Amino acid sequence: MGAIAAQEPRLNDAIRVKECRLIAYDGSQMGIYPIEQALRIAEDEGYDLVEIAPQATPPVCRIMDYGKFKYDQAIRAKQARKNQSKVETKEMKFRPKIDIGDYTTKKKHVMRFLESGAKVKITIMFRGREMSHPEQGLSILERLADDLKDVAVIENQPKMEGRNMHMLIAPLPQTVKKKDAKGKDN
Repeated sequence: MGAIAAQEPRLNDAIRVKECRLIAYDGSQMGIYPIEQALRIAEDEGYDLVEIAPQATPPVCRIMDYGKFKYDQAIRAKQARKNQSKVETKEMKFRPKIDIGDYTTKKKHVMRFLESGAKVKITIMFRGREMSHPEQGLSILERLADDLKDVAVIENQPKMEGRNMHMLIAPLPQTVKKKDAKGKDN
């Protein structure tokens, strides 16, 4: 809790310096004032005195409506969070001896994930003697990458980790279907 309080600037009577460089409400420089006089000026205008640069010599204080400033800051932060997009990573698992029908079905799922904007981690799982033929898994990954070259790009090349081989593919920007695209077609 002390770390959060340290980030908050000091206000009005909490400012413990002899003098400060004062900035007016409109942002203009007013000069260096004793702290008592700066507080009086802020009170006369009906605003707060906020220490914005305590490390400066002398410290810089600004006359502002601190409540309104905090409110505007919270609104901007909320707006920034709302506009953020989180990239999701889905995973699709294959086996080295996958049948063509299963391969086609899983490929369709991967395409659906890519169209929704998610990255897809393709995993080939090897068991037992299959470990001695990693080229089979690599050929499946290469075939999948070739089949999806119009809609995706390989972000991480195939690599072996223990008994699994991984590859990460990401959608091309034009393949991602926007949720609000139907409203923009009109």
